[in-house]
Amino acid sequence: MAGLSRFLDKQVDIEISGNTNFTGTLLDIGQDIIVIYDGRHFLYIPLLHLQRMNQSLPGDLNEGAYTNKENPHPETQENSFSYRNTLLNIKGKFTEVFVTGDRSIHGYVTSVLNDYIVFFSPVYKTLFISMHHLKWLTPYSTEQTPYTLKSSELPVVPSNVPLVRNFEEQLKKYIGQLIILDLGDIPNKVGLLKDVSNNILELTNASGHTVFWKLNHLKTMHLP
Repeated sequence: MAGLSRFLDKQVDIEISGNTNFTGTLLDIGQDIIVIYDGRHFLYIPLLHLQRMNQSLPGDLNEGAYTNKENPHPETQENSFSYRNTLLNIKGKFTEVFVTGDRSIHGYVTSVLNDYIVFFSPVYKTLFISMHHLKWLTPYSTEQTPYTLKSSELPVVPSNVPLVRNFEEQLKKYIGQLIILDLGDIPNKVGLLKDVSNNILELTNASGHTVFWKLNHLKTMHLP
């Protein structure tokens, strides 16, 4: 990433998938992930979703500048800073992730598999999130909890559901059950799962109509 490294410790403007823009200090560049500080949070952004980066104009510099060089983002590890290792390092820590629409999800990573993660949310409970569609994540301090809930109200334990390494194979375990895709952003993503094969998911919606979804484009799945 020699090209991007010229912007290290400088304030940059970036655009990621979904027409989302950030301004902040570029703190680190990993194998397939970058970290910026936007003035409030450390944002870990997989390079898969980076569309544009340029240095901020002098007149655009703001509170996103970051000057503290002492352990600026503890989720990284020397010589092993990658998307997967970041997910492994934040397991069990309060984290905000952004996947779909204009909503972020607050909770905890409980498992990291080949191409998806298991995420516990106080609102959605157990979610399966495709790693290909996670746009950015923000780990919070160990003292913070979602919605100021007490620790006793947050059973952050691995899901009791048997896990397989692949997102498609994991979804097959729910054939015959009601599921919610992509947080239910449209009605046709809520229904009875009929089949999962060859990267195609078959769903029966509330009206009894069959809907097919290409698995590559699905971001999350959870149960009602």
